[in-house]
Amino acid sequence: MSEHTVRPPSRATSYSRVTLSRIMTAVDVNLYGTVHGGVIMKFIDDVAGAAAARHSGGTAVTASIDEIAFIEPLRVGDLVHAFAQVNWTGTSSMEVGVRLDAERWDQVSEAAPLVVATAYLVFVAIDADGKPRPVPAVAPDSPENEGRWHEAEIRRAHRLARREAIQQHRSTR
Repeated sequence: MSEHTVRPPSRATSYSRVTLSRIMTAVDVNLYGTVHGGVIMKFIDDVAGAAAARHSGGTAVTASIDEIAFIEPLRVGDLVHAFAQVNWTGTSSMEVGVRLDAERWDQVSEAAPLVVATAYLVFVAIDADGKPRPVPAVAPDSPENEGRWHEAEIRRAHRLARREAIQQHRSTR
C-alpha cells in the first residue's frame, strides 16, 4: 500500500456481525458418526469470511487460523448457528472471532444452546489485483468487545513473536 492510501472511517464491532445457520446432514458425517471436523472448519471459515467482507466492504481472504477449539461433537440433525464478528483490525488485516452453537434435534430444551466450537481467524482485505487494501478500524462498542480487542492484540503479538522466532531459527541453520 502506498503512503497516500486513505483508510476508510471506523466501524462499530456490531457492524460486522454475521450469523449463518444450517442443519447437519448424513453427508457431513465421519466414520465415527459425528460431523467431520473439516465440515465444521469450512462452516467457520464461511461465516468468518462473511464478517470480514462486511467489515472491509469487499473481498477478504483467509490469511491464518489461530485456533479452533472443538468443544462438543455435532451429530446429524443438529441445527448449528455460527456467529462471527471482527474483533480487531490492522491496516489491511482483521481478526474474526467465531462461535458455533448447536440445538440438538432430539432434545427440546429451554436451556441455552450448546457451544460446540470457537475459533479465531485472520483475514486480509484485497483489491481487484489481489493486493492488500486498507480496512476501516473496528471501534469496540461495548466493554465485552473492548476485551475481545485486547485479547486479539495478545494473539497477534504471539503470532508475530512465533514468526520471528522461527525465522531466527531457520537463519542459524
